Amino acid sequence: MTQLVRGGMSAIVAVGGKLVDDVVDVPQPGSHDVVVEVRAVSVNPVDTKVRAGGGARRILGFDAAGTVVATGRDATRFSVGDEVYYAGDITRPGSNAQFQAVDERIVGRKPASLSFAEAAALPLTTITAWESLFDHLRATPETTGSLVVVGAAGGVGSILVQLARAMTGLRIIGTASRPESADWVRAMGAHDVVSHRELAAAAGQLVPGGVDYLFTAYSKDQIEVYADIMRPFGEIVAIDDARSDLYPLKSKSISWHWEFMFARSMHRAVDLQRQGRLLDEATELLDNGALRHTMTEAIGDFSAAGLRRAHELVETGRTVGKVVVHR
Repeated sequence: MTQLVRGGMSAIVAVGGKLVDDVVDVPQPGSHDVVVEVRAVSVNPVDTKVRAGGGARRILGFDAAGTVVATGRDATRFSVGDEVYYAGDITRPGSNAQFQAVDERIVGRKPASLSFAEAAALPLTTITAWESLFDHLRATPETTGSLVVVGAAGGVGSILVQLARAMTGLRIIGTASRPESADWVRAMGAHDVVSHRELAAAAGQLVPGGVDYLFTAYSKDQIEVYADIMRPFGEIVAIDDARSDLYPLKSKSISWHWEFMFARSMHRAVDLQRQGRLLDEATELLDNGALRHTMTEAIGDFSAAGLRRAHELVETGRTVGKVVVHR
């Protein structure tokens, strides 16, 4: 067990819908924690939603990459000096700070082939995509059929397309609304790319028998479209917050799965360490070239100003891949 010298550290705090620079206490490790000196973070839609919602003063940030500088008494996976990456825990202070305490069971070893900035782009989206594809849809290397990825140029979609291409036999149809995002989705490995607005017609032509699996980051007002293009007993996994009437799916017995990658840490679910193992598996895939990082914008200003710029980019809804802020 190692601890940090107590004192103050720099942090970016969300207060009243704004991000401000501040000095807060250095965290000390809990029993299963490591304390990480944060070198880079990425900004996800969840960051912007929590900030915009106001609420209590808090340190945001979920994705992070950095170096272990202290360990808790029951922490055994990592040692001081190890380079790690992780997506954090929504119930604890976040990664927009000089140091962060995080349960080592949800932490993975940083890919050696990637910089801290490149690695920070990956954890939240990789866990979300992995759980969607392999836990909810139960895909395996032998799985065939069709997979539609709605929002394939986004952070999660970019990883999901890569995982499906590298680790299953699925035919991947990604949606993208602009030429540059369509090019990105093809580069990620999609077999076909169609416009969001033309999904119903395109799916009917590409998969006339109906879509087997569908992942969606944007399900608002789309349930009837999904009901139309899915085959009977097809399966859908969703990650967005839209509150939709799912009744149109009933006549085909279409399954609907919610994916929320914070569920394990928030509810201290059985096998919490699966998240760390998942990231370690992703590290192997990244280091052997089976997956690639998804960082497309790097802001070298780890301050409130730099993070404000990153939030603004993500809030446009037009970013391809991931936006990272690094030291």
